[in-house]
Amino acid sequence: MFREKLFKFNLLKLFYKYYLTNNITEYNIIYKGIIYKIILIAYYFKKLCNNTLVSRKGSYTMPNKKTQHHSKVDEALNITEGKGFEEDLQALLTAENAEAGDNIIIVLVDLDEFMRVNTDFGFDEGDRVLIETGKHLIKYAGEQGTFYRVSGDEFGLIFKGEMEKEDIFLLMEDMRKSYNVKLPNGEAMTISIGIATAFENASRYQELFRMAESAMFRAKYSGRNKVALAKEEKMLPKTSHYTQDQLKRLNILSKREGVGEAILLREAMDMLLKKYDV
Repeated sequence: MFREKLFKFNLLKLFYKYYLTNNITEYNIIYKGIIYKIILIAYYFKKLCNNTLVSRKGSYTMPNKKTQHHSKVDEALNITEGKGFEEDLQALLTAENAEAGDNIIIVLVDLDEFMRVNTDFGFDEGDRVLIETGKHLIKYAGEQGTFYRVSGDEFGLIFKGEMEKEDIFLLMEDMRKSYNVKLPNGEAMTISIGIATAFENASRYQELFRMAESAMFRAKYSGRNKVALAKEEKMLPKTSHYTQDQLKRLNILSKREGVGEAILLREAMDMLLKKYDV
């Protein structure tokens, strides 16, 4: 209400200022008054077309199609997309679990070329593919695994128990081979899978997730429809790519967080590559 009154006041002030500083005829005053009313009508029309529509029963926000489709998939799989995976894994990455030698293994599963499903066949078909894929993964998660939807078409599994990474690898190979989801044109979908082991590949969530995701992308780039284990990565010196100020601030951040500079740089690079969808 206050913004509306302020808007009207400023508009009237501008109108009369123009009137006082210009030699305006009576005809022009009528003309300017019409312009003023047109501006007001435009203002209220813009307000009416806003995402939030006010009805007698209260406020109604126009639904977002992307959110609707996410909700549809999550409800069908009885899961919550988002932070569940990170929160649960963070809770497992403790010194106590590391000392106890608990086997904690994460799996990231991504549908190959999923974007074209929505583009060529529509979002409803994309939802169907995601739901069928999720149900297939849940079946293979079993009692030792927990199923998550990490984002869009990326799913996650966390295994905690007696199974070794070799056991998980063989299980994921069976899951990949038996995956049978087809598109309306008869074309078969495929999945790429990356596996990383806590306390062996990494002890920190961001680094462990990155290792699993790197393995998954390696599976994709080597032909898709494969399972890959995280492996030690060869690091290349890139100090000439950064300014002295950046390196100094990186050193401060490293000491503050208690994390190696190389790990922080890898995290930053992963965020950059995700931003540009590489």
